[in-house]
Amino acid sequence: MSPLAPTTVDALLVGAVGLLPDGRTASAIGKSPVAHALWLSPTGLQGDAQADLRIHGGPEKAVHHYPHEHYAAWGAWSRRTDLLAHAGAFGENLSTQGWDESTVCVGDVVRLGEALVQVSQGRQPCWKLDARFGEPGMARQMQASGRTGWYYRTLEPGWVRAGAAMTLVDRPHPAWPLARLIALLFARDVQHAPEWAQAAELASLAERWRLTFRRRVESREVEDWGPRLGRPEAGDEGA
Repeated sequence: MSPLAPTTVDALLVGAVGLLPDGRTASAIGKSPVAHALWLSPTGLQGDAQADLRIHGGPEKAVHHYPHEHYAAWGAWSRRTDLLAHAGAFGENLSTQGWDESTVCVGDVVRLGEALVQVSQGRQPCWKLDARFGEPGMARQMQASGRTGWYYRTLEPGWVRAGAAMTLVDRPHPAWPLARLIALLFARDVQHAPEWAQAAELASLAERWRLTFRRRVESREVEDWGPRLGRPEAGDEGA
């Protein structure tokens, strides 16, 4: 793949835990832009929160990046033009233009302002996206489209702000653009087992994804996506 041209953080966003429109589901998917610099630690940006730390956040999901170019396609699919009018609709911490899943590779090391980060995994959308937008099936559509965005782990903490440059420093897995990896994760046919085995050996890939691929190779089965994509009964969702 050709090297990534530098890009710029158009919006830096964080959010607190609140209730989704259903009035009962806690989530921090709603993010708002900040103009001042924020400290990026190994577990995320200063002032950012996650409702369910069993699933969201942590060292392998310190920062979520979502390409703003995807908003046009979502505008043709969703009725929620109010949410899509500005960055932050998908819970992203970074909004940019010029980078997407086809040009970014797993393991890419990126200078982000004063911090150094590494692409760790793509996003596995869940039913809370449906609840935020009031659009049943939106998480499934994100999964099917591959427009998931991705996460970084923090290699070197530092200050980050809107307007900061993002520059590729190293690319250890040039044969593994996120688009390939995401399509492979959401493939159900066991004919992909040889590639699953290859993905399981990617040193820079988040351990949860590597474990998922290893389990598929061993079991010759794909895990049940129902709990992630389908809304649980009242009282069953994580806090």
